[in-house]
Amino acid sequence: MSKNKLLISAISMFFLSSCKIVNQDEVAVKRTMGKIKPIVYGPGPRFFNPFVATIITAPVRTVNLQINMILPSKEGLNINAEISILYKIKTEELPKILSQIGFGFENELISPVFRSAAADICSRFDAKDMHSSKRAEIEVQIKSQMEEILEPRGFIIERVMMKSIVMPDGLAKAIEEKLQAEQDALRMEFIKDRERKSVEIKQIQAEGDKQSKIIAAEGFKRTLELEAEGKANALKTEADAVMKSNELINKTLNPAVLKYKSIQALDNLAKSQNSKIIITDGKMQPLLNIDK
Repeated sequence: MSKNKLLISAISMFFLSSCKIVNQDEVAVKRTMGKIKPIVYGPGPRFFNPFVATIITAPVRTVNLQINMILPSKEGLNINAEISILYKIKTEELPKILSQIGFGFENELISPVFRSAAADICSRFDAKDMHSSKRAEIEVQIKSQMEEILEPRGFIIERVMMKSIVMPDGLAKAIEEKLQAEQDALRMEFIKDRERKSVEIKQIQAEGDKQSKIIAAEGFKRTLELEAEGKANALKTEADAVMKSNELINKTLNPAVLKYKSIQALDNLAKSQNSKIIITDGKMQPLLNIDK
């Protein structure tokens, strides 16, 4: 019975030693006789022959690599900085990474590439830029330069973050004073610009009022002109009507009509009960009418 127990124990130990659990945030490759196989395994139990092979795992989650280094500035100053590099491995590139670089890829590849890119980019900026809004621009440029080298090698650079910047003694205060002076200058320029715009607005309003008055005066003048023109036209129309009326009367008053009208007038006078003296020209044209 003791021999059977030993045999079972030996078999159990063999199976346990020939099984590797790959976690959820990992992938794995198999190395057999010192050679990395091109197959990438996902999470779960993976069996192998412990005498000739082994299972190697690597994280596929985002990894935060923190580096402390001295950054050069454009003025030649040395700036102490703590920087985080967020990166992850391309799953399908893991066999190539382990075959060409090995497990020490952070120290062998990522860190040197970052140090070179950071020194190159930061040397183009002033020390104060690392404390200003240009910090984001510096981070983007470092990330871009790292991607040119690391992406073809199987790494994804998600972000570069400058977390802590320590200036040399006295420089930080000088930068703060300079930034404060720049802010004061910008504030004064803003106040001047606001006042200048206020004057321009008042000038525009005054010009608008002036133009409104001119337009109103021109409108009133035009109204008077139209009224005068209307009256003149009315008078002209009335005169034309009188003239046409007279023309019509003159056309109808021929000698025969005038003689008839004279006779008719004398007849009406004769029928009147009042005594009258009528003086004529002998042609039935009354010259004077005297009531008695």
